[in-house]
Amino acid sequence: MNGAHHEEHEHHEHHGHHGQVSDVEARALALESLLREKGLVDSRDVDELVSRYEHDVGPLLGARLVARAWVDPAFRDRLLHDANAVLRELGISGEGLNIVVVANEPGVHDAVVCTLCSCYPWPVIGLPPVWYKSAPYRSRMVREPREVLREFGLELDDATRVRVWDSSAEQRYLILPERPVGTEGWSEDDLVPLVTRDCMIGVARPGTGGV
Repeated sequence: MNGAHHEEHEHHEHHGHHGQVSDVEARALALESLLREKGLVDSRDVDELVSRYEHDVGPLLGARLVARAWVDPAFRDRLLHDANAVLRELGISGEGLNIVVVANEPGVHDAVVCTLCSCYPWPVIGLPPVWYKSAPYRSRMVREPREVLREFGLELDDATRVRVWDSSAEQRYLILPERPVGTEGWSEDDLVPLVTRDCMIGVARPGTGGV
């Protein structure tokens, strides 16, 4: 599979726009500030809406794709081979939809970062978390992925190889996590709630008790 990825011990020069705010983000912040000043919107309402799209509404599309791939081997093969064709068939569109789906497998764990800015498959998994856009995550995830994953609460044994995939404006990545043990016989609908945004970035694993 083509695409930029880094093994855990591979050195990667870090360039780019640390801490810069994009034009879209700047406009959104300015608009929110103006609306708050005029008393037309409450900051708590904005925070609640952002949280809902960051954690619930947005990631649900990706979670549905993952759950279906877990129960339908043919769909899984198509998703890994050409995710964009699958998304088009499902009517999913939007900026940044050139997506590659990478599957975790026994002995290999994948995670996603954008070292230059914060490229992210938002049409499929919603708004990016704040930490994904932070300079420490963008630099450290390439240099010391095991330590970063450990800070997220994800411990990997020494035998597990870590691959870090570097998203860009041209190509973005989504992780297909391994199906949790003990979910044999579960339906697609049963499996969807197990798949969080963080699982699809690769900083968590799905579990039957939630993540």
